[in-house]
Amino acid sequence: MFRACSLVAHALAAGAERVLPVSGIEEARALKVILPDALLVGERHARPLPGFDCGNSPTDVLAQPLAGRTIIHTTHAGTQGLVAAARSAQRVFTGAFVNAAATVAAIRALHPPVVTLVAMGHEAREPCVEDESCAALLATRLGEESQGGSPGEADLPARLRAAPAAAKFFDPAADWAPEGDFALCTALDQVPFAVVLGRSGEGWLELRRWSA
Repeated sequence: MFRACSLVAHALAAGAERVLPVSGIEEARALKVILPDALLVGERHARPLPGFDCGNSPTDVLAQPLAGRTIIHTTHAGTQGLVAAARSAQRVFTGAFVNAAATVAAIRALHPPVVTLVAMGHEAREPCVEDESCAALLATRLGEESQGGSPGEADLPARLRAAPAAAKFFDPAADWAPEGDFALCTALDQVPFAVVLGRSGEGWLELRRWSA
């Protein structure tokens, strides 16, 4: 939720055609050679990668020309989870507060017998407040008759502001984590579509807007 899946939703909403999630740094660089017009986005330990166009910052990515573009994306946790899930899941949606309502609607439309929520956590190693909170919100909404309006949603930004991972957004020395990223990641239900993982014609994993 801080920040990969939020970034993807905002980038697609701003006109990007697709996002190619990859696990390895060198794999991402190799894809950039094949797709020179693509935007190369990535981080490790939350810091931007050398030679990449942007770090894992929604603010920085939205400052780029995105209309019709492909984004190549590699992160410490988010893209690792997507690549791993693609090996066995029948359908994979990204999850974020910014498109929570649309994601719940997409899942409900498929009537799956089992829904697995994977909270990647801090660097895919340990639980973190923001990812666990997002998974809890999705689970609550999936169990409700109507979407949205669950208790506690109104004060969501205030609660997430206290999360350890949010501190970087308010640290002037962390120029790789603009304060605007916090607002973009906590803008509940701002993006009106779910994001689904599939395969491109070239055989790459790709994220696109979901359409039933």
